[in-house]
Amino acid sequence: MQQRPAADQIIFSTKDSSGKIYIREQKGYFQVIRRSINTVLMLIFVCLPWLNFQGQQAIQLDAAQQRLYIFGRVLLPQDFLIFALLFTLAAFALFYLTKLYGRIWCGYTCPQTVWTLMFVWLERRIEGSHNQSKALDNAPWHGAKLSKKLAKHSSWLLLSLLTSLAFIAYFVPARSLYADFFSLNSSGTVYGWVGFFALCTYVNAGLIREKMCLHMCPYARFQSAMFEPATKIVAYDAQRGEQRGARKRHSEKPAAMGDCVDCQLCVQVCPVGIDIRHGMQYECINCGLCIDACDQTMRQFNYPVGLIRYQGEVSTQTAWQRHLGYGSAILLTVLAMAAWAYQWQSTELSISRDRQAMYRVNSDGLTENTFTLTLSNKTQQPRHYQLSITGLAGAELKGAAQITLKPAEQRQHIISIALPEQAAEVYTAFTLQLTDAEHGDSVSAASRFYHVR
Repeated sequence: MQQRPAADQIIFSTKDSSGKIYIREQKGYFQVIRRSINTVLMLIFVCLPWLNFQGQQAIQLDAAQQRLYIFGRVLLPQDFLIFALLFTLAAFALFYLTKLYGRIWCGYTCPQTVWTLMFVWLERRIEGSHNQSKALDNAPWHGAKLSKKLAKHSSWLLLSLLTSLAFIAYFVPARSLYADFFSLNSSGTVYGWVGFFALCTYVNAGLIREKMCLHMCPYARFQSAMFEPATKIVAYDAQRGEQRGARKRHSEKPAAMGDCVDCQLCVQVCPVGIDIRHGMQYECINCGLCIDACDQTMRQFNYPVGLIRYQGEVSTQTAWQRHLGYGSAILLTVLAMAAWAYQWQSTELSISRDRQAMYRVNSDGLTENTFTLTLSNKTQQPRHYQLSITGLAGAELKGAAQITLKPAEQRQHIISIALPEQAAEVYTAFTLQLTDAEHGDSVSAASRFYHVR
């Protein structure tokens, strides 16, 4: 197995990225994988807000009411623990993937990379190849250049707008968003947020591009700490490739030459503009573009492929030792999510006492305690409930015992509980139960009834 680059071949300094990188288009095995993954993710991103469930948008976040509607369920702020667990799971999964395959997330699924390459695709359709695009930028302004630049930036702005609308559809009902937006019937808030996210997309994917990865993304800075000798990274086989040099196709390879023909394709296709032949560099996003470009050249010269490839050293750890740390963290997080899902209920009930008085004696001579109930219907259907008391013999409930909550409604309900006799204890513990009249589900809350002394 080829050893990873020596310490003096690892480049830690940031390259000069002040100029524009003209990315050459490349096809190949790894790009088929990347484009397939990107297509699936883009379809999910765009189509998910259009999915209906029980007559409602399946997934929608109501920021004003602080509610998330998801497949007929309503998550309130107190339920957002699941998002902390989801983000924790995603973080551990990302760290685990980085340990095994380096910055493969950045190269294949990071939104910055996905949108950057989409913008580059539009640029190539309008301005031509990377060399034609560079020549166009260096040429003086004329009618053809102006028309191409207008067409390119217009297409970028249109894609940015559609991206922003697809994102806002998670917050505003998708079926009314597009019609209202283009008919100028949306609110100023909607137009403001759509414009903001469209501008961010245009700047990040069209103007900043690789500078986001090189200088702004925090993940690019600390992920190398997760690498180990066995991590599979994109690397150049210097022993096989050197001494590099140009030559003719279908000719004998000079004895003093390696397999690298110095075609520069690996540099031209790199989204961050590095030369992988100079050693491992932190800017590399493991996208595999240079691998596909090099393999294409190797086939043309009838050389074995793999001069540039994903490679890592043989691990000194056993298989279970390599997977123990992050694997355990992921498993524990999944178990925590399962526990949360098991205890989650579609109805919530909490009870609090009247703060003005612990008890009072009414006109009938009964001891009364007043309580405020907070009720939550965490479904997108109306629910009818029945209140009942356990633990207080002879208790009389004053207030509505039958309660109806609208879909996703959360409100307070005031009741009083009266007891005819005086107990020996200062207080008596009891339980208030709220039962769904249609489905039979019930929730309960405990409190104390204070007696006259």
